Amino acid sequence: MRTAIYPGSFDPVTNGHLDVIERAAKLFDRVIVAVAMNEGKHPLFSQAERLDLVRRSVKKFPNVEADKFDCLLVDYVEQQSAQAIVRGLRAVSDFEFEFQLALMNRKLNERIETIFMMPKETYTFLSSRIIKEIARLGGDVSSFVPPQVRTALTKKLKATRS
Repeated sequence: MRTAIYPGSFDPVTNGHLDVIERAAKLFDRVIVAVAMNEGKHPLFSQAERLDLVRRSVKKFPNVEADKFDCLLVDYVEQQSAQAIVRGLRAVSDFEFEFQLALMNRKLNERIETIFMMPKETYTFLSSRIIKEIARLGGDVSSFVPPQVRTALTKKLKATRS
């Protein structure tokens, strides 16, 4: 069984993420969307909340599941008996950082491949950071995220203002 891991913060998951997930699901027998701990990014949502939002967002893909991890990515990939890491590239500016990560992961475990995938051009401008900023300023994010994410963002931002 060909298994790929799609790791990320997913704070929150966007339609761009879902586009990459859908593309990966066509190429692999099993795709695990792995929600990273990554407290250094000061996430809006807890890891448990992000995992729940991802799980609810990927229900429509039969060969996709969601999980969390808080170890080295290559160790998690091994634990899951996966062969590849999927990374999304929105623009050339993403490439240098992602290339460095891929080379480091290869150095740590040369058995694991990194696959770069581009989302549809309609999603290339999307980032979780931008989505949060739009929502924070009262903008409509419904065309950028799944409905459950929009609802969770609204609720979370109201709670942080109180």
